Amino acid sequence: MARRGATRGARRKEPAPGAGRERVRAGREALALEGTPPFRKSTAREYLEAIVIAVILALFVRTWVVQAYTIPTGSMEHNLLVGDYILVNKFVFGPTLAGAEQAMLPKTDVERGDIVVFKFPLDPERDFIKRIIGLPGETLEVRDKRVYIDGVALDEPYLPEHERSLRSGEEAVGGRDNHGPVQIPDGHYFAMGDNRDDSEDSRFWGPLPAGHLKGKAVVIYWSYDAGPPVVIPEPGLGAAVRRAASGAVGFFARTRWDRMLHQVR
Repeated sequence: MARRGATRGARRKEPAPGAGRERVRAGREALALEGTPPFRKSTAREYLEAIVIAVILALFVRTWVVQAYTIPTGSMEHNLLVGDYILVNKFVFGPTLAGAEQAMLPKTDVERGDIVVFKFPLDPERDFIKRIIGLPGETLEVRDKRVYIDGVALDEPYLPEHERSLRSGEEAVGGRDNHGPVQIPDGHYFAMGDNRDDSEDSRFWGPLPAGHLKGKAVVIYWSYDAGPPVVIPEPGLGAAVRRAASGAVGFFARTRWDRMLHQVR
């Protein structure tokens, strides 16, 4: 005879009020999240961000690193011709802020023979390009076109022969062919064009302040001999087509292909 209370069945635990509704709600939210596609930026926004980044990089490069210039006059012939398009390293003479920055964009001192772009001292809104001939503290003199630094004749292999000295029977032009001697002040340079007969340079407006330097010319990336314009005065569509064709042909015919990617020296 079994004793009272010897065996008892386990009592079923009742769920808390509202627990079922909470589980159903959580399950629905999980299904909703699984069915939601991941967040993606629109194509238009991606293009816009890419354009903004490209513009910022271009402005940085143009402001601090390199800038394009075109040669408008013959003062640097025959090393730089009218119609040469050059790239100028703007960072090479500038200060660096950190070691990593200096490693990527190293600074160098201005050296004799460098072809530089600078703000014209008499009109800083204009840019000039000349060659550095005299350095701070030196005494420079021009005698019969020949340049002397501290009394020693300067070797200038970049000049054509007729620019290095007066030709037989040629008379010197005061200020152009004879100048100085002058001592170049600290923080200044003496800049001259390679075309000594047709160059407005330090012989006429004095030493160049270092603070006016903008950069060093490094390479000719394109060169174009514009020549006289082709005139097709007739009106109408046919004349317009001929003008366009003439321009396209002229682009290839007048481009100085042998000067492209030519290092500036």
